[in-house]
Amino acid sequence: MVMYIAKKVVTLIITYFIAICIVFILPRLIPANPLATRLQQIITYYIYKPELVPIVWRELLNIFQFDKPLHVQFINFLRRAFVGDFGISVDMYPMKVMDVIAMSLPWTLALVVPAALVSWFTGNIIGAYAGYKRSGALENIIVGYSFIVSRIPYFWLAMLLLYAFAFSLRIFPVGGIYSSGLKPSLSLEFIVDYLWHYTLPFLSIYLVEVAGWMGSMRMLISGEIGTDYILYSESVGVKDSMLFKYAYRNSLLPQVTGLALRLGFATTGVFIVETVFNYPGLGYFLARAIGALDYPLIQGIFLIVIATVFLANFLVDFIYALVDPRIRIGGRG
Repeated sequence: MVMYIAKKVVTLIITYFIAICIVFILPRLIPANPLATRLQQIITYYIYKPELVPIVWRELLNIFQFDKPLHVQFINFLRRAFVGDFGISVDMYPMKVMDVIAMSLPWTLALVVPAALVSWFTGNIIGAYAGYKRSGALENIIVGYSFIVSRIPYFWLAMLLLYAFAFSLRIFPVGGIYSSGLKPSLSLEFIVDYLWHYTLPFLSIYLVEVAGWMGSMRMLISGEIGTDYILYSESVGVKDSMLFKYAYRNSLLPQVTGLALRLGFATTGVFIVETVFNYPGLGYFLARAIGALDYPLIQGIFLIVIATVFLANFLVDFIYALVDPRIRIGGRG
């Protein structure tokens, strides 16, 4: 068991190092200078004396050190990345990258975690019922819905919902997380206003997710009710409710694994949804960072997301190793 976990940890560290290299290289392949873009913004809004421009330029180079050789930049980035220091954001100077992430990550988690959990619970229950009862009309509706909607990208559904319920029907706001003039608090006014803004982004994720969970649970339980132990239990007169409970419990195991992985990938699937709704989560600030060529912020957000995915995979492997000895034995080879 210890050797199995040790191998997984070593693999994780090596993979994370490779991810760091890729994240460092990719933004620098864009043929543009992020500091030149930032300097132009400063000149436009803040500098009224041309003689100050060279001074500001030297100060920017001193802060971000993008004029250093690439290998020096990489070593400095690598040294800081392993301790969670991603430097200062170019676009949101003088904020540190970790401060931007700390500000935006809670909003992303508040969106994706409830959507993932609620869709998992409701999707499994509905899919299990449809797969077990095999009632024609309900099963056909669920099969059709799960087949079509589970293949729709989040952002595409987000744009449809935004057009229908915000621009056309004007039931929900077109974006943001709360109305101007309000400040985040636990007051009833703020909570109601937040939920009003929250509904469309939530549905953009939930409706797609629940379709996937319904379809997979229906297939799992359809296979489970044909197994020998279910057929035998049915022949000796075990109650239908107990048969459903047994089939549901055994079908749920792969779904639990899927939920763990889904939570790990949760932040990646909603980036464009946040941009569509102007929702200030990680995806919104990543889009801003890409537009501004903000290397430090791009790198920081990607590495946080990658670390989350790696952690989820590691936890799934660890849980499997605990419950299935065959995996531990296989890991020794």
